[in-house]
Amino acid sequence: MHSYDELTPPERALWEAFPEGRRVDLRTGVPEEDEAATGDRWGPERTVRASVVAALLLGAQSESSGAVAALRIAGARITGRLDLTGSEIRHTLSIEGCRLEEEVSLRGATTRTVEIVNSWVPGIDARLARVDGVLDLSRSVLEGALVLINARVAGVLDLDDVRISGEGEWAVLAGGLVMEAGVFARRLTTRGGLRIPGAQLPGGLFLGGARLENPDRVALAAGHVVASTVECSGGFTARGTVRLRGARIEDLLTFEGAHLDGGRTALVGTAMHVGDFDFRTASPPSGTVDLRSAHAHWCQDGERAWPEEVLLEGFTYGSIRYGTPATSTEDVGTGEDGSAGGGATTRTRDDVVRRLAWLRRNPGYVPQPYEQLAGMYRQIGHDSDARRVLLAKQRHRRRTLNPAGRLWGHLLDVTVGYGYRPWLAGVWLMALTLLGTLVFRTHSPVPVKPGEGAPFQPLVYTLDLLVPIGGLGQRTAWYWTHDASQWLAYLLIASGWVLTTAVVAGVTRTLNRN
Repeated sequence: MHSYDELTPPERALWEAFPEGRRVDLRTGVPEEDEAATGDRWGPERTVRASVVAALLLGAQSESSGAVAALRIAGARITGRLDLTGSEIRHTLSIEGCRLEEEVSLRGATTRTVEIVNSWVPGIDARLARVDGVLDLSRSVLEGALVLINARVAGVLDLDDVRISGEGEWAVLAGGLVMEAGVFARRLTTRGGLRIPGAQLPGGLFLGGARLENPDRVALAAGHVVASTVECSGGFTARGTVRLRGARIEDLLTFEGAHLDGGRTALVGTAMHVGDFDFRTASPPSGTVDLRSAHAHWCQDGERAWPEEVLLEGFTYGSIRYGTPATSTEDVGTGEDGSAGGGATTRTRDDVVRRLAWLRRNPGYVPQPYEQLAGMYRQIGHDSDARRVLLAKQRHRRRTLNPAGRLWGHLLDVTVGYGYRPWLAGVWLMALTLLGTLVFRTHSPVPVKPGEGAPFQPLVYTLDLLVPIGGLGQRTAWYWTHDASQWLAYLLIASGWVLTTAVVAGVTRTLNRN
């Protein structure tokens, strides 16, 4: 316990100001002299011992009636370790523009609002802490990790414009953090990863303009986070993998204008569930984007959003649109023009082309992404687009078959478009009918029974050859002595069977799928 007589002048000023909650400001007013980063050069007139701060917070000074006691200090060099481990603090702690020589420990403490703003701190350990107010570290520099493992904060956690340099892999360790408000970390800069698995963030996580530096490791570990909003936009940069495995984000997950430089893997979003998923990144991510088994009610991407490899197996969505970082909010499910593309532009065939190119970024043949996209088009009434997607699926699958399967697939594609373009069979039938009619008109066949049957009709005879079931009475009544005409007749018979089989196979596949 400190006695008043042994306190230095700045400590006495703090001691006397505490009962009334007055701020003790030791700053000179000269910006160059008040920089916390150079506070190690400040003299005794600006130096306060951490033990004096702790003593005041723990009740060494009596409170003044009619005033709310609080410890507020600015522009001080705080020497020694501010150790409040396991303590119960009933007063606000406000430190502004100060330099702390050693780590601050709030481990297991219960406290009111804590403000350490625009200050230089070797690190803060607040694991298991209970903050019944705001935890404000804005504009500070931490030359050590920020530890908030299993902490609970009733107000906001303010990390705006903070710079944190972790000694190991992680700059921020906040697994199991429980917030009753939001985490604001706009323009946060870290050397090391931000680790918040299992955190509960009902007020959201806002990382707009943040820069997380952890190359070849994990920049943001937010697996199984439960949040209303996760905002990684406005120039957000992750040098390392962003992990959102199993996250539950009720409203918006946005990477609009973000830069994802994760090395081999840029984003892991497996099994995450989000409301709105905005992936209009500023540039293509440098590594794989993994969205397997993820679900989004609404999804928006951009021309430069996707890397070379995107894992899409099991990824489902209610609607999806193509857009640029702009103002339009019209989605594919509600737009009057039915746009599956971007902005307010009219939907074109290019939209489906872009979507198919996106699906082909998934390595290997996986049918589910095609079925998901086709199902969405059907749901909004774009049946022709759905058929194009399913036709592309069959063509992709064909590349995985053996030579015989590929040959049969090519035949189905050319003749009936795998059942999605049955009009192709009509085109073939018309072309063959015209060919047969013209050829047979130039030659005369020989009747099987002279003087009996109907006269020879080239058009009816051709149709009789092409239709493999039933008969029109012409095919059996005539035969050819002219070799070319005879071989053409054989060709028409074979073509009729092939076209009929292809139509039946294609239609059966379509009906079974539907």
